[in-house]
Amino acid sequence: MTTFPGSPTTLRGALVCVDYQSLTPLAVVPFQYNPHTLTRSFELKIGVSGPEAGQIGHAPNESIKLELELDATDGLSDEADTHGIAPRLAALEELVSRHSSAVLDGLMMLNFGTIEIVPPTTKLTLFIWGPKRVMPVVITELSVVEEAHDRNLNPLRARVSLGLRALNWNDVSQTHPAFGIALAHKMRTEAMALIGNLQAQQVINF
Repeated sequence: MTTFPGSPTTLRGALVCVDYQSLTPLAVVPFQYNPHTLTRSFELKIGVSGPEAGQIGHAPNESIKLELELDATDGLSDEADTHGIAPRLAALEELVSRHSSAVLDGLMMLNFGTIEIVPPTTKLTLFIWGPKRVMPVVITELSVVEEAHDRNLNPLRARVSLGLRALNWNDVSQTHPAFGIALAHKMRTEAMALIGNLQAQQVINF
């Protein structure tokens, strides 16, 4: 995919997986091309009857859907000659699965007669869409359509559909790192809304 000469450089969106405790990056998956569209939907939690009618309760559940394009033949000839885009697809798949070491640890515990009741939380995924949108998310959907392959059947081009569920401060405890990140995102949204309100007042001469 090419752009017009002289076009300004735009930031890339990305998914970043960080360690739950130290917040050090475990994996960074930048988007090769930012998607043309990004769909956001909100499930509202509003009282509909009685004294709570019209009142906003908990934070709305925000869902995000986007489609990514991956292409090994656009300026990445070395990659295309070896594995195609398989490493980048694998990086996305790793965001939605447990590491093999965790699987082996669980088997070892089982062999010693220990049962893992609740798997430990070890990583947190962040959706980064510019400096003003850094959100903790859970990947709810990952769909890959491979459209071209080399002679060794390495994928060369693919479309990836992602479904994300943004975590908010009602979803986690105050000690969870996602709590502060989600609250900071809410504050940035409020600041942008304030700018919009001031601009609207100027237009209608309040």
